[in-house]
Amino acid sequence: MTDAGGALDVLLVSSREDAGRWIRDHLVHWERAHRLHWVPDPAQAAGRAQELLPQVLLVDDALGTSEIDTVISQLHDQVPSANVIALIDRAEVANTASLAVLAGAQAFVTKPLEDEELVRSLREVVGRQERPADAEAAPEGQIVVFCAPKGGSGCTSLAVNTAVGLQALDEGPVALVDAGYAAPAVDVVLNARADRNILDLLPRLPQIDADLISGVLVEHASGVRLLLAPPPRDLGNPIPALKLYRILLELRRTFPWVIVDLGLPLNEQAFAFLGGADRIVMSVLPEMVGLRNTRLMLEQLYDRGYSRDRVWLVLNRGTLRGGVSRGDIEERLGIPIRHVIPDDQALATHSVNRGVPVATAHPRSALGRAYRGLARQLRGEAVPEKERSRSLFKRLWPF
Repeated sequence: MTDAGGALDVLLVSSREDAGRWIRDHLVHWERAHRLHWVPDPAQAAGRAQELLPQVLLVDDALGTSEIDTVISQLHDQVPSANVIALIDRAEVANTASLAVLAGAQAFVTKPLEDEELVRSLREVVGRQERPADAEAAPEGQIVVFCAPKGGSGCTSLAVNTAVGLQALDEGPVALVDAGYAAPAVDVVLNARADRNILDLLPRLPQIDADLISGVLVEHASGVRLLLAPPPRDLGNPIPALKLYRILLELRRTFPWVIVDLGLPLNEQAFAFLGGADRIVMSVLPEMVGLRNTRLMLEQLYDRGYSRDRVWLVLNRGTLRGGVSRGDIEERLGIPIRHVIPDDQALATHSVNRGVPVATAHPRSALGRAYRGLARQLRGEAVPEKERSRSLFKRLWPF
């Protein structure tokens, strides 16, 4: 309960012998007045929570023989108004965090704990609870991830021109993320020269907010804001999926549209973006190798639990002479083609070499009209707010 002085009751559930001191040391930077209570026995946690009626429940995954999702579910039933934060070992995040969220946790923090990360989560969940009831939260943006089953499928041009098209439809501001870390291309396609990229965000993730994001994004002449990829030589180790999730979540809060040029999604970094997508737009060419790879990619997505209605198949160079017909493609893949981009390789190549998107330089060409048509189609079939309001994490690791 909150007393007259505004102190919050925080109940920690953990079987660690030093749990009380451990958490107390991490909360010294939390400026909010609070009282920390500790229950070492998970079996007694629900009863203690009912007595205290705490505002915050910290549930450690070190619970002896008890499962964290079972404990969280019991606590949520007893004190539904409390905010639950799960404390999860980093190595177990993929297996445990989604269970904790589905059981009722509002947030999770990875162990070993970082002071700022835990305090940021506390500020966030308590701030949401204390927001006036009539205060309307800003709607979260649409995330559209563009990917392809093989290189050379036109994925980057499709993502770039769609972003420019949405910006021109007054759907902006639009954020465009270059997530092709092995072979970044957005900077070339848009002739964007800058010394800022996603690496500038990583050291400051605990303090990430709209202002920090804005300071790293690069503004293109079209108005689209770019989060560029670093040169591959500067990347070193892959960016952890959890850090990509944090950045994607903040972009989603800040921009009505977040377009991600993913390229070939073959690793866990890629699945961090795919898991957060409202739409997955897959670019495919009308040729047999591309169709075989597309089928394999679709099977991989379905096996991981991604719903079929989130995947849009876009046929690139659809009027190519000698190409596989639209009907045959749909029959082979068992999925409808949502949009067709005509074949004009000369104009597409000219556009890339100039660093000016077709949607800007040649909006009345068949290619430009097709790109704008895809932008309008995405806007017209935007995912409803009630579906977008679901926890992003529930779609981040669907397995």
